[in-house]
Amino acid sequence: MIEEKKNFYINGQWIKPSQINDLEVIDPSTEEVCAIISLGSEKDTDDAVKAAKNSFESWWGTSKEKKLELLNNLLEIYKKRSLDMAEAISKEMGAPKDWSINEQSQSGEDHIKTFINNYKNFKFENYLNEEKGNYISYEPIGVCALITPWNWPINQIALKVLPALAAGCTMILKPSEIAPLSAMLFAEMIHEAGFPKGVFNLVNGDGPGVGTILSSHPDIDMVSFTGSTRAGKLITKNAADTIKRVSLELGGKGANIVFADADEKAVRRGVRRVFNNSGQSCNAPTRLLVEKSIYERAVKEAIEVAEKTDVDIANKEGRHIGPVVSKVQYDKIQNLINEGIKEGAKLVAGGPDRPSHLKKGYFVKPTVFTDVNNEMTIAKEEIFGPVVSIIPFSTEEEAIKISNDTAYGLTNYIQTNDTNKAHRVARQLRSGMVEINGAGFADGSPFGGYKQSGNGREGGKWGIEEFLEVKSISGWK
Repeated sequence: MIEEKKNFYINGQWIKPSQINDLEVIDPSTEEVCAIISLGSEKDTDDAVKAAKNSFESWWGTSKEKKLELLNNLLEIYKKRSLDMAEAISKEMGAPKDWSINEQSQSGEDHIKTFINNYKNFKFENYLNEEKGNYISYEPIGVCALITPWNWPINQIALKVLPALAAGCTMILKPSEIAPLSAMLFAEMIHEAGFPKGVFNLVNGDGPGVGTILSSHPDIDMVSFTGSTRAGKLITKNAADTIKRVSLELGGKGANIVFADADEKAVRRGVRRVFNNSGQSCNAPTRLLVEKSIYERAVKEAIEVAEKTDVDIANKEGRHIGPVVSKVQYDKIQNLINEGIKEGAKLVAGGPDRPSHLKKGYFVKPTVFTDVNNEMTIAKEEIFGPVVSIIPFSTEEEAIKISNDTAYGLTNYIQTNDTNKAHRVARQLRSGMVEINGAGFADGSPFGGYKQSGNGREGGKWGIEEFLEVKSISGWK
């Protein structure tokens, strides 16, 4: 059954688009149409911005207690509809059923909880110097455009919408046109929770259309964008004329440094991390750097993981990986795999084309390349698929040099039982995040990168601060 999802959520109601511009949403497991949405026009976008602008002063002035009440309403509604969210994500971007429930949909609930807790304790006003009457006030930046990706749809929506709401901002959400169903479901939850009209608005559209209109709009005070580095550059240029704040979470090409003294699970853990979500995570450790003394063993282990990683359709239960999101993405990955072969990397697992048991769908074989160097395309470009490139190194210094030799700087990884070495290397890696020995980050940790991985931070109190201006006031007595 093809769902009709053509309306936009503007000023507290679902409204028809001002003009017909339909787009088919494709289920990547089947290559069949699962829904039809509309792409917004300049008028639709302007209407949403106007609604957000008109509601800003009243939302800013709403008490903390009332905002907390609404945020908690949203949390309870989300919990009740979390399976609906998981189903939408499976359909729109191909996340397997269990992964969609336990990771994709669950991430939305987790972020809502974390932001509520951080909001409760956030101080919007305080003295810098009480004796001199120097006072600091944190105030919402204003009307925000939130542009979210298809790979972790509700995760990124929650990372933007929740802190913006808590900060006192109003907003227009433009989700990826490839995976819009989860965002539209979230808008239904916002409505049911009772948020005032105009505080949250949703307009579907593509980057050249609605994305460009929002990023250059004179009444937008801030753009928060997650997506490709290419698109992030365009948004920054579009926003320049109006000097609006631009917060970017972009691509990555994380290095996973496996020293000879790493724990026995380190290589397998790292390879599985790349294959999760079919490789469609910006923080995936896609460059596996292995100390030469354990290189052969590491290669064998990586091959084993690849060969044991099942690939299948999204609506099946189990620990398999699903398709990548679209034909465009599938073709890009295939081209890069072929480029790796052409440039002399050794293909030891996976390779071009879909798995033999799947006759349709955008499925990619879990792929491992060895004997890769940092000059190869597969070591430089973000592939965004289940592809691991193994690079040998001899010394700690060489490992650090290879890791930092990239345009990106999102997340790097270290595997060693030498605590001093781990600390020493972590301090020298040029990235916004460093994970040591598989230890996950705590709820509310700042997420973001260096260099062309973006600017700004999402998550916890840092996420709220992204949407605030800082006002310094003297003579406050």
